[in-house]
Amino acid sequence: MEYDDYEYLPSNNSVIHMIAGAAAGIMEHCIIYPLDSVKTRMQSLQPNPKATYHSLSEGLYKMVRFEGVFRPVRGMSAVVCGAGPAHALYFSCYEKMKRVFSGTETGAHSPVSQGAAGCLATLVHDAVMTPTDVIKQRMQMFSSPYRNTIDCVRRIWQREGVRAFYRSYSTQLSMNIPFQSIHFMTYEFMQNVTNEKRTYSPTAHMVSGAVAGAFAAAVTTPLDVCKTLLNTQERETLHVIKKSHVNGLFNAAVTVYKFKGLKGYFQGLQARVVSQVPSTAVAWSVYEFFKYVLQCRHTLNDQTVDQSSPTPLQEDLLPTAATGTIGVAPTPM
Repeated sequence: MEYDDYEYLPSNNSVIHMIAGAAAGIMEHCIIYPLDSVKTRMQSLQPNPKATYHSLSEGLYKMVRFEGVFRPVRGMSAVVCGAGPAHALYFSCYEKMKRVFSGTETGAHSPVSQGAAGCLATLVHDAVMTPTDVIKQRMQMFSSPYRNTIDCVRRIWQREGVRAFYRSYSTQLSMNIPFQSIHFMTYEFMQNVTNEKRTYSPTAHMVSGAVAGAFAAAVTTPLDVCKTLLNTQERETLHVIKKSHVNGLFNAAVTVYKFKGLKGYFQGLQARVVSQVPSTAVAWSVYEFFKYVLQCRHTLNDQTVDQSSPTPLQEDLLPTAATGTIGVAPTPM
C-alpha cells in the first residue's frame, strides 16, 4: 500500500481510528504496567523502608519476592476498562483535527497542526483516564488498603467524594498537553526521517514511537511527580505536613520541594523514560497495524461493491439475451 492509500484515510472514518486506538491503548498499558507500578512507588515522597528502590529491576524483584508474583499488575483491570475508550477518543480526535488544522488530506509536514491536534486529543483522553489513574496508582502503592478495583472506587467515593477522582485533572492536563504535543511532533518528525514515503513500516513506527515517548517523558517528569502525589495522597506525607489533602499543582510542587528539593522533581526519571519507550513504541506499532489492516479491509470492501454494481457503460456492453451480441441496451420507454 503506497503513501496515498495508507495515509489517506477519510477524515470522517472515525470508526477505524477508534478501533485501532482502543487496541493500541489497552496493549500499551498492559505491557508496561509492571514498570509503571515501580515508577509510582519510586515517586513516593515518604516511601516505606520495605518499598525503597534504586532501579526498576530492584523494584520488580522486591515486589515479586516479598509481595507475590501478581503484585506488579495489581489494579490493571482499572486500566483495561479506562484505556480502551480513552485511546479510542484520543487517536480519532488527533487524526481528525490534524487534517482540519492543516487543511490537507493527511496532516503530514505540519508540526503546528499536529501539536494543536495533540492538545485537543489530550483534553478528551484525560477526561477518561484521570479517574483511572487515581484508582490505578492507589492500588499500586505499598500496603495499599484496597481489596480490589471495585473496593477502591467505592471507598474513595464514600470518603473523599467524586472530586477525588479529578483532583489531579488540571495537573494531568498541565503535564499531558506539553507531553502529547512534544510526543506527536517528535513522532511525525521521526516518521519524516525513518519513513519519508509514509508507507506501512513496523520498524519505522516502532522506532519513531520509542524516541517520541522517551523525549516527551524526560521533559515532563517534574509534572508527573506532582501528579503522582495528587493521585496517591500519601498518608505519611499528609501526616508530616499536617494536612488532610494536597490540592492543586502549586501545592503539590511546593510539597515535593519541601521534602526532596530540586532533585525531587526528577524522582523516577529513569523508570518513567524506560517505561515510556516500550509503551509508545507498542502503542504506535499496534495503532498503525490496526489502521493498516482495517483500511485494507475497507478498501477491499469498496472494490467488491464497485465490481458487483456495473456502471451504465458496462451494462451497455453486456451481451443481449436475444442475440448474444454486444450492443447498446434499449432505452426504457
